[in-house]
Amino acid sequence: INSLFNTTFDDPVSSHFLPSVKLRAQTYELQEANVLLKLTIVNTVGFGDQINKENSYQPIVDYIDAQFEAYLQEELKIKRSLFSYHDTRIHVCLYFISPTGHSLKTLDLLAMKSLDSKVNIIPIIGKADSISKTELQKFKNKIMSELVSNGVQIYQFPTDDETISKINTIMNGHLPFAVVGSTEEVRIGNKMVRARQYPWGIVQVENENHCDFVKLREMLICTNMEDLREQTHARHYELYRRCRLEEMGFRDIGPENKPVSLQEAYEAKRHEFYLELQRKEEEMRQQFVQRVKEKEAILKEAEQKVHAKFEERMLALQEVKLKLEKKKKVLEDEIAMFVEKKANAEVLQSQPSVSTPLLSLKKDKDRKKYVLMLVIRGSKKKFLHISLL
Repeated sequence: INSLFNTTFDDPVSSHFLPSVKLRAQTYELQEANVLLKLTIVNTVGFGDQINKENSYQPIVDYIDAQFEAYLQEELKIKRSLFSYHDTRIHVCLYFISPTGHSLKTLDLLAMKSLDSKVNIIPIIGKADSISKTELQKFKNKIMSELVSNGVQIYQFPTDDETISKINTIMNGHLPFAVVGSTEEVRIGNKMVRARQYPWGIVQVENENHCDFVKLREMLICTNMEDLREQTHARHYELYRRCRLEEMGFRDIGPENKPVSLQEAYEAKRHEFYLELQRKEEEMRQQFVQRVKEKEAILKEAEQKVHAKFEERMLALQEVKLKLEKKKKVLEDEIAMFVEKKANAEVLQSQPSVSTPLLSLKKDKDRKKYVLMLVIRGSKKKFLHISLL
């Protein structure tokens, strides 16, 4: 990728012992002359490194579907802004094949078979300088034969445009491209060229006699970039969109295999949703009524308990009141008796006594204190001390 865009991208070293495939997306803004390019590179970290490779391609499929779903949701918005929307759909998949010189791996066939309906696949033989030219051509023919026999549809450069039909036809015959990448520059003659230097010679990246790197760059960036975008939208995205709309209930064919317009499908789906909404509302209403009844029963039971406790407290209070009234009556009777005795005592004290010398002397000798003790029943005892002379 660094060689393809003649720049250095951030590519941190990844472990080959990950338990599953991880996708790492990085977006860059490139500019050459007055041309701006917003490029997103998605690296499939750990692809093919696991012992069990059965579902190694599934995270890639899920990622591509997620980008399609995000674009679909933007399209379904009432106020959509597709002009300013950052399109994250994958427009091309550069599928690198190990230069074994024999045949495709089973994982490669399964992965490309799962991806060919979702993305434009361009097969590439990496590190093509590791096998001879004769072996490389046989390997290319073997790969294309296996792809055709297994029904894998790779991206074919378009030949319907007269201006590029000839060159694209020739380039379709060179698939899969065998490339060599390098960012190091080596002096050859009076020029500095990007190449890989070995003890036995130099492999130039941009020399078409050494590898297909120039062909790949011309086809991918210069000639067919716009067609890759159009194919992604018109073929792969529309297929995904059609399947998703059918899942939502929007179909082009009615029950009697008659074509149905989008308006009719919309109205039918709207009526279906309306009936479902009414059913849900009735169900919620029944649940609400049931919960209200249960709550009322709980409140009624609590009210009965409170009322019973209130009656019990009132009875206890009535008993206490009766006891207090009895004690009050007894106290009032004792007070009345005391007042009466006090009055009698005062009357006796106020009566005039007969003064005779004999009686007076006797009284002086025999004068005593008389103590009158009155006990008032109640909570306290009171003593009245009266001295009679």
